[in-house]
Amino acid sequence: MIENLESLGQEALDYLNQKNTAREQALPRARTLIRYCANSIRAAHRRDFTAAEELLARAAELLAQIGADLREQPDVFYAGFVQDAQKEYAEAAAFLALVQGRALPHPQSLHIDWAPYLNGLGEAVGELRRYVLDRLRHGWLAECEQLLQHMDDIYALLITIDFPDAITGGLRRTTDTARAILEKTRGDLTVAVRQAQLEGKISELLAALNEKGAAPS
Repeated sequence: MIENLESLGQEALDYLNQKNTAREQALPRARTLIRYCANSIRAAHRRDFTAAEELLARAAELLAQIGADLREQPDVFYAGFVQDAQKEYAEAAAFLALVQGRALPHPQSLHIDWAPYLNGLGEAVGELRRYVLDRLRHGWLAECEQLLQHMDDIYALLITIDFPDAITGGLRRTTDTARAILEKTRGDLTVAVRQAQLEGKISELLAALNEKGAAPS
C-alpha cells in the first residue's frame, strides 16, 4: 500500500467534512433570509414600513452569519445559493427604499456583490409594478408616475450592463423581464391618467351646465 495514502485519505475526509458542515449551516440560514426578505416586501406593500425595516435587519444579520460560516469555503460561498439570497436581500432593500422615497442603498452598505445587487434591482421592478397598481386603485396618480420613473431609471441602468451572464448572474434575462413589466405598467398608468382626465372634463362640463341652470341629462 502507498505509504501515505491513509493519511491523505483522512485529510481529505476532514477537509470535506468541514466544507459540508459549513454548507449545512449556511443553507437553512439562506432560506430563512429569503423568507425574511419576502415578508419585508409584503410589509412594505402594506405600508408597514417599521415591520419591513425590522425584517430587513434580521435578513442582514443572517447574511453576516452566512459570510462567517463560509469565510474559509469560498467555493461553497459562490456555489449559487448565497448569491440568490443576496439578490433577494437587494430586491427587498431597494423596494423599501424606493416606496419610501429614499435613495437606493449601495451594495457595499448591504455587504453584497454587484451581480446579485443588479439582479435584485431588476426584480424590484416587478414589486414596484404591484405597488403602482395598488396605489392606482386609490387614485394616487402622482406617486404612481414617480414610481414609474424609478422603474424606467432602473431599466435604463440595466441595459448599459453588457457582460456575459457568467459574470452578471443572468442579468440579461432579468433586464428583459423588467422591460416587459415596465411597458405594461406604463400602459396601465397611461389609461388611468387619461381616465382621470376624462372624468375631470366631465365634472367641469357638468358644473358649467349646472351654473347655467341646465340639468344634466
